[in-house]
Amino acid sequence: MNAGWVRGESSGRVRPEPSDGVRSDFQRDRDRIIHAKAFRRLMHKTQVFISPDGDHFRTRLTHTLEVMQISRTIARALGLNEDLAEAIAFGHDLGHTPFGHTGEEELHRALEPHGRAFRHNEHSLRVVDRLEREGAGLNLTMEVRDGILHHTGKGSPSTNEGAIVRIADRIAYVNHDVDDALRAGVISSDDLPREPIKVLGEKMSDRIDTLVRDMISTSEERGEISLSDDVYFVFMNLRSWLFENVYRNPDSSQKQKAGAVVKSLFEYFLSHPEERTKSDPNPVSETADFVAGMTDRYAIATYKRIFLPRGDIFA
Repeated sequence: MNAGWVRGESSGRVRPEPSDGVRSDFQRDRDRIIHAKAFRRLMHKTQVFISPDGDHFRTRLTHTLEVMQISRTIARALGLNEDLAEAIAFGHDLGHTPFGHTGEEELHRALEPHGRAFRHNEHSLRVVDRLEREGAGLNLTMEVRDGILHHTGKGSPSTNEGAIVRIADRIAYVNHDVDDALRAGVISSDDLPREPIKVLGEKMSDRIDTLVRDMISTSEERGEISLSDDVYFVFMNLRSWLFENVYRNPDSSQKQKAGAVVKSLFEYFLSHPEERTKSDPNPVSETADFVAGMTDRYAIATYKRIFLPRGDIFA
């Protein structure tokens, strides 16, 4: 495994800084992310279920904490750098829009006519590089920036710790989103595909334990971060089932309403530059930054203020 980073060494930052003397470079990155405004906003951003009635549904913040816990456990077991894995996990979803993937898809559609695209991993990097600290950015290490960018999408992380977070992110959201879907009554336990449940376990905790232990043993055996072929196959089957039966559920009126909010806010603020936060000389980029940074509740409140001063779109 990649022992070079176990002592907290980094290849550096875009803007060189002197050593802290107490914390490693990756501990400093972790602390900067935790104290960032974008990190605090995660507590009010949807994971899957929009404006849920219960208090126990996941948010982007609780998802981030679960990814961190899984990543750190695996990194420790493999003798890798726990601080690096932790920092990447804390920063990986900072660029998510309000209303989860529904908001991301709608903002992407709004940007397409302008020749742009929106991908939350790329925007997470933009948040830490450009948008935090009034445009100065957090000046994170190259390894943490790489892990944030490559936790999903094209390309692979350049570190083992980044590879851990990439898989741990899937382990976390597949299992806790199944748990939330069961709690919401969107699915029942009888609906779950039997082969993945048979291999991974009936309970969420059992499935996570199976995946984590398999990832540790397989990575040790192969010398690279991975799941075994059999476990990976059933895990991806469960993930595909979740996309078809929960994430892409066409009957969700909440998702339709949320998409309409994001679309309307983007169009409004694009034509009202005096009302949006100044982040970029390009009006399209600036508008995307402003809308993407909103929490669910701020987006709803802003929509109501502009379009429905006496209404309630989620009534």
